[in-house]
Amino acid sequence: MSHYPIFADLNRRAVLLAGAGQVAERKAESLLHAGAALRVVAAELNPRFQGWLQQGRIEWLGKDFQTAFLNDVFLVVAATDDEALNRRIFQAAEKQGKLCNTVDNQALCSFIVPAVIDRSPIQIAVSSGGASPVLARLWRQKIETLIPAYTGKMAALAGAWRTRVKAGIKGLSNRRRFWEQLFASRFDTLVAQGNEAAAEAEFARQLAGYRPQQGEVVLVGAGPGDAGLLTLHALQAMQAADVVLYDALVSDEILALVRKDADKISVGKRAGAHHVQQEETNRLLLHYAQQGKRVVRLKGGDPFVFGRGGEEAQALAAAEVPFRIVPGITAALGATAYAGIPLTHRDYAQTALFITGHCRPDGDGLQWQTLARGKQTLVIYMGTVKAGEIAAQLMAHGRAADTPVAVVSNGTLAKQSVQIGRLADLAAMAERAPRPALMIIGEVVALRDELRWFSEGLIETAVKAA
Repeated sequence: MSHYPIFADLNRRAVLLAGAGQVAERKAESLLHAGAALRVVAAELNPRFQGWLQQGRIEWLGKDFQTAFLNDVFLVVAATDDEALNRRIFQAAEKQGKLCNTVDNQALCSFIVPAVIDRSPIQIAVSSGGASPVLARLWRQKIETLIPAYTGKMAALAGAWRTRVKAGIKGLSNRRRFWEQLFASRFDTLVAQGNEAAAEAEFARQLAGYRPQQGEVVLVGAGPGDAGLLTLHALQAMQAADVVLYDALVSDEILALVRKDADKISVGKRAGAHHVQQEETNRLLLHYAQQGKRVVRLKGGDPFVFGRGGEEAQALAAAEVPFRIVPGITAALGATAYAGIPLTHRDYAQTALFITGHCRPDGDGLQWQTLARGKQTLVIYMGTVKAGEIAAQLMAHGRAADTPVAVVSNGTLAKQSVQIGRLADLAAMAERAPRPALMIIGEVVALRDELRWFSEGLIETAVKAA
């Protein structure tokens, strides 16, 4: 983010505008609408400026810019057709620590003006950071059609009741839920119809009858990394959450979509203490839900595919805490698709098996004879550390040493990398693979070159057979 978004209160604050032509007129109009005390310096005033001057809405400082004009102003806007003058104004503003916007010259701007959807007091700003103002305006036009004209009136009514809501409903989470329910109720319809008296009556009825709701937990699959692979239900849960407990494999791009004021808590696994860590995660889920909060357990991939979502759901069920599951695209589906490797193909594989390289110490061993069969695809999670052992066991039980294999690192992300080789080379490939990585073993890997479509950010290493 190259610019920090901010809405400035210009009411009765002095703003200097250099220029009084057509472009400056548009700037003046929005500044006056915001309540600015507008001071203008320009060689001459166009008819619109002359009208504002006669009405006492602007102050004309004269024809020539003077540095002293900057002394007590809040903002500066340079909108003349003289580039040298605009530069001089900007440089003077910089020396005095005044924010300055120079029209159509990003290099001479310490602040930029976004395209705005105005439903006062609701305002939505769209900005390209000065890179493409026309594109920002096009998006403003598209968003404009989505925001009802009565939105501002609804916000104004809500503002008038805000103190009473704060006094009547204790707890930030409870108040947030009340507002969400109100705006999605008949109150919205009544405001849209222009029936403000009925809308206020409905507001009073809902406030008097509000009761705090029980907390809940949503186990959400965040997918393999690309934020575009989130489901609609996943995004909605993330935007509604009061608390988000997230794994180490959840990408920064996805975390950025969590509601900004939600509490975000990392519960990534700690090496050597997985069992204790899982118990602590279960405890936190119960703790926050029992406080009446909406909790999201955000897990890389899918909660029920090597994600311990089943264990967490069991803990919630035992404590009688309401929960629901939002499936996600597991790495075996996402990473292989982005690598151009189909899991099944009628000419190459009729079976796909998902396997974890981390088994419980007291668990049953893998059925190597079954896994070593041909014409099937093996997708191995968390197996790079044991890649040598896995390859040796598969070959010992009949899998050919030249069986195609792939190691996909950072699947679906811009930095995705793919290594292609043979089963005999799997240990060496896994050793140099960036983590996290997924191993794919099977004839379908041979289709990679033909079906490759996603451009990896790293150089691919192909390990050739000796």
